[in-house]
Amino acid sequence: MPPFDAPEGDPFDVPEGHPFGPHNLPYGVFSPAGSDTRTVGVRLGDHVLDAAAAAQALGSPYGALLAHPTLTPFLAAGRTAWSDVRRALTAWVTVPSHRETIAPFFHPLPSVTLHLPFEVADYVDFYASENHARNVGKIFRPDSEDPLTPNWKHLPIGYHGRSGTVVVSGTEVVRPSGQRKAPTDPAPVFGPSIRLDIEAEVGFVVGKPSAMGTPVDLSSYRDHVFGLCLLNDWSARDLQAWEYVPLGPFLGKSFATSVSAWITPLDALDAARVTPPPRTHDLLPYLDDATEDPGGYDLRITISINGHPVSEPPFSTMYWTAAQQLAHMTVNGASLRTGDLYGSGTVSGPAPAQRGSLLELTWNGRDPLDLPTGKRTFLEDGDEVTLTAWAPGPDGTKVGLGEVTGRIAAGD
Repeated sequence: MPPFDAPEGDPFDVPEGHPFGPHNLPYGVFSPAGSDTRTVGVRLGDHVLDAAAAAQALGSPYGALLAHPTLTPFLAAGRTAWSDVRRALTAWVTVPSHRETIAPFFHPLPSVTLHLPFEVADYVDFYASENHARNVGKIFRPDSEDPLTPNWKHLPIGYHGRSGTVVVSGTEVVRPSGQRKAPTDPAPVFGPSIRLDIEAEVGFVVGKPSAMGTPVDLSSYRDHVFGLCLLNDWSARDLQAWEYVPLGPFLGKSFATSVSAWITPLDALDAARVTPPPRTHDLLPYLDDATEDPGGYDLRITISINGHPVSEPPFSTMYWTAAQQLAHMTVNGASLRTGDLYGSGTVSGPAPAQRGSLLELTWNGRDPLDLPTGKRTFLEDGDEVTLTAWAPGPDGTKVGLGEVTGRIAAGD
């Protein structure tokens, strides 16, 4: 997305075509300059509106719901509240008669400190891109007749991660240490990961909880999921390769997961909904979305390393949708909690320049990337990775997603 320079003094003067115009209005949590107080904010252009202060000044019944240092109470309020507040916010920032009242509650974006916007309850990561799964299968099982595992076309594969290491964009990522063992090594060694990687993903944020023992069906997805954000699930490939058999990822994945400071509500993305790729296998009834509304999203992601774009993964190619992932996650009776976060899994398209991890982009280190800062197979200390994205919006607009940035710091 091109940069926009809105006049700092006028938050309502949002340039035409700005991806954070009034058609978007993502939510976050911020502290104003010179203050440690956290409050719910809504982004308009290159400004942040103190949502609670604006609501109270205009006599909104949702003022108390927004007056918290986290989005969690608002997420728990459910879809009616989400829709009502969005309608109200849209009116506040577009109807001229409100301008004088709410203008004092805007803050220039560069002046505020952004925080993790909600309290993360549980974290689940999926493996929903067929292109990514096939690439990984070809890398690690080159002699296999089918790169996909036998279950891949029948259910969305996932694993449970660590909610305590989900961090907001801009947080440094310390290089993790652990055991690693190359196939030719006689024994494992302990030390910092030397194959540190990224995974460009989309995260989905649960608002309304569900009762234990009650699965959430496909049609109830929008009643429970508030919105989405960009997500980078950092991966220590060498630690992961040694530890993951037979129970799956552990230390190689649990050290850090970065998310955007801005959560885009699903209602802002109605124009970006698309039909997922054709199903090649019959699905069991609880996953069969043939008669459901289109469950995919046309999100255009860009991965940059040290400011240099290296890939543009298209989210529209994801085989399993967020609604299917939610249905599968709860079909055994597992409950949802407000603040549950689930990642889509690495987003990769069919072309080499659309791959969502360095594992794929360098084909496990065989083909280094040639960057202005030097060749890379995996990340080096000091490297900074940024994910950005946009989606088609109403009337030809673009809906921007908040970026996710993380810089690698040396470990012990």
